[in-house]
Amino acid sequence: MSIELINPAGLPVPDVYAQVAVARGSRTVYLAGQVARTADGEPVGAGDLAAQTEQAFLNVATALAGAGASFADVAKLTVYVVDWDPSKFAAFGEGAGRAAARLGIDPVKPVTLIGVSALGEPDLLVEIDAVAVCD
Repeated sequence: MSIELINPAGLPVPDVYAQVAVARGSRTVYLAGQVARTADGEPVGAGDLAAQTEQAFLNVATALAGAGASFADVAKLTVYVVDWDPSKFAAFGEGAGRAAARLGIDPVKPVTLIGVSALGEPDLLVEIDAVAVCD
């Protein structure tokens, strides 16, 4: 595996992400933000953060596969959520969990979650980008 996840002493040990990823590999893959759209560009999950999160994670996996990488190679995720507040964490976690189950992955990675006022299109609630390092 090219990614080692660690939680260094002196930092909190979170349940849903790792504090640090140590990446070893010869290729770095940068993904554009992935949103809740099918391969045909059709919207998924209008108004449903869980459904949109699931689709965005599935699209991350598809983009990684297209570059010859996998979710195991992800060193860092950045998640943008429209009008974020802590009450949305359950829906976000539900969508991430469903995607993880469908993909057979562990979604725990270093992650930054950023609340934004809007995304590129008015129906989008979440966007996820990733950086992966692979051999």
